[in-house]
Amino acid sequence: MRNETNYDLSAQNTFRMKVRCARYIEYESVEELESIDFDSLPKPVKHIGGGSNLLFTGDFPGTILHSAIKFVKYVDLGLDEVPVVVGSGVCWDELVAQLCGHGLWGAENLSLIPGEVGAAAVQNIGAYGVEFKDVVSGVSCYDLKERRRCKFTAAECRYGYRESMFKEAADRYVITSVLLRLSRTAGPRLTYKGLEGIDASDPIKVREAVIAIRRTKLPDPEEIGSAGSFFKNPVVSALDFARIIDAADGAVVPHYVLDGGFVKVPAAWMIDSCGFKGEREGGAQVYEKQPLVIVNASGDASPEDVLELERRIIAAVHQRYGVTLSPEVEHIV
Repeated sequence: MRNETNYDLSAQNTFRMKVRCARYIEYESVEELESIDFDSLPKPVKHIGGGSNLLFTGDFPGTILHSAIKFVKYVDLGLDEVPVVVGSGVCWDELVAQLCGHGLWGAENLSLIPGEVGAAAVQNIGAYGVEFKDVVSGVSCYDLKERRRCKFTAAECRYGYRESMFKEAADRYVITSVLLRLSRTAGPRLTYKGLEGIDASDPIKVREAVIAIRRTKLPDPEEIGSAGSFFKNPVVSALDFARIIDAADGAVVPHYVLDGGFVKVPAAWMIDSCGFKGEREGGAQVYEKQPLVIVNASGDASPEDVLELERRIIAAVHQRYGVTLSPEVEHIV
């Protein structure tokens, strides 16, 4: 178990913010997690995964916890559905590659999403018509309040669009493993643009197509710092959507009609239409290929650069369309 003070977090966040925390603890098992003397730790205590959906707004005064619990266990009973138990510290995309390699369907649309399994369960990651909630059966945790192990069904996790009960109780539950359910029966989800008509003869083919699309739109985290999609796509009423159309000055507004008459409008389109593609603030920049992403263009952007660019985008979109964008990226103060 690693236990370090005044720890440099530059390598623990994909934005590459040059920040530190008072204490950093990385554990390799549930037993090691249980052995930590939480009462003695600098507060607050925050758990992170791969740091791919985080923005540290400055040095963190408390303790950062990180899981290095890495195992993948297949419970193969010879049935169509194959349960898979996965440790929270496993790299999500490496897991998806492994699942597809075994011919198991369900997670292929979630390929190339950065981060770790535990964070995927917190965030309810999603892409191309599939979300984490579609493949999870249960989540095992350690309850920091009651100092005991506990489990939750998928329904108890209360998953929504980039939401879960773990976000609501962020200071209480540490995810240690998840139970996924995959299928041997082909079930490709190809309704999203770019996936129609692809070779879907096996999950690897779908994975390859998803990766190809993502690489044309999103920056490689090995080359340029970012936290992926920075804003959530707003969901508005039919009346508010009509107002957006009026404000678009004749431009076609891309959208997806949801249940109950609500409409999801791509935040990327709104940001682009407000002229922010490629816009800079200090070392931060709206990514030129995908305006939903803010990047650390200079390599030494400060948290203040990113926050100011975020504020400018939110203000401009609200002024034009009357919609207040919400960040998908978690801000850690």
